Amino acid sequence: MIAIKAFQIMNTHVMNTYQRLPVTFSHGEGVWLFDTDGKRYLDALCGISVTNLGHAHPAVSTAIKTQADLLLHTSNLYHITPQQQLAHKLCSIAAMDKVFFSNSGAEANEAAIKLARLHASHKGNNHPIIITMTGSFHGRTLATITATSSQKMKTGFGPLPAGFIYGEYNNIDSAKQLFAEHGDNIAAVFVEPVQGEGGINVGDADYLLQVQQLCHNHQALFMLDEVQSGNARCGHYFAFQGLGLSPDVITTAKGLGNGVPIGACIAKGAAAETLSPGTHGSTFGGNPLATAAALAVIKTIEDEQLCDRATELGNAIKAGFEKALADNPAVIDIRGSGLMIGIELDRPCGQLVADALAAGLLINVTAGSTIRLLPPLIMSDENAQQIVDTVTTLIHQFIADP
Repeated sequence: MIAIKAFQIMNTHVMNTYQRLPVTFSHGEGVWLFDTDGKRYLDALCGISVTNLGHAHPAVSTAIKTQADLLLHTSNLYHITPQQQLAHKLCSIAAMDKVFFSNSGAEANEAAIKLARLHASHKGNNHPIIITMTGSFHGRTLATITATSSQKMKTGFGPLPAGFIYGEYNNIDSAKQLFAEHGDNIAAVFVEPVQGEGGINVGDADYLLQVQQLCHNHQALFMLDEVQSGNARCGHYFAFQGLGLSPDVITTAKGLGNGVPIGACIAKGAAAETLSPGTHGSTFGGNPLATAAALAVIKTIEDEQLCDRATELGNAIKAGFEKALADNPAVIDIRGSGLMIGIELDRPCGQLVADALAAGLLINVTAGSTIRLLPPLIMSDENAQQIVDTVTTLIHQFIADP
């Protein structure tokens, strides 16, 4: 009772922007989280694709502690060694040229949007248009909610920035029509190779390749939002690497710092040379602590071959669900890429989040009727089977007695 009262007192001073579940976690260990009453939960959400290496990973914890004893922050007015090392590493992985560091995915996407507009301005395009897609989610700043297709997210926040139009995801004819209508005013196409908030929708490789070609034909930038799909979650360090794509700009965040806030806007060619001193900046972006943590994350992903592991585990989990849910008529689709998995039902299923919490499992429901699973890359085969068994049981119970 004391813990509940304390929780209620603290929450009265926090703005009411989340429908929080009735639980407070005290600590984590690997794939597990523990609440203040000592109950253990299997984390199949990873803070929405953030703690890809699980909780209290020794390599990341050591890097944070070591850097904290040395230097937390200076300013981007000066050179920062781990920032330079991280930029080099990301560019090497992605075959890109330069990086702008921020604190979050929304900020990385803001940087990409500004970069696209400035790139267009340099070419004499004073009315730049950025195409984004239905089902998209790019953040919660004014520019990124405008880039996001959902009207619900925009309500009450107008006037919004102009210059965004929306194509139908995975429909190349829609993209061709927008290019035919708006021609040389199109500055960029900004698309998620795998949509997370939109319901774990996987971009078709041929569709994305054709969009990329449209961009090149019209001298527009081809930009990919990999805030959620990057950092090994989809079986490659970046999801685009498994699709044969060659973007001009990619953004990422979330799993890059395994819980330490950091985002990155990564570019190549002319796009990488667009921003200059005074055109963009960040006080905290790429500071010593965040970049040291990210370097440890990347090294762990590479040393432990976690890209391959994500593919292996993702395939096993999807196959497990396909078998276990084959006879359930309420299941519309099971889809995903690596460890970014969605189970779409024929009805709203938000109740399953609370049901799973009671069963000691953390999941999410997105787009109203899609169970979203973003489990850690380090989990065991047994952990994966536990996810399949628990979620399957919960779905059967929910459909039988909604």
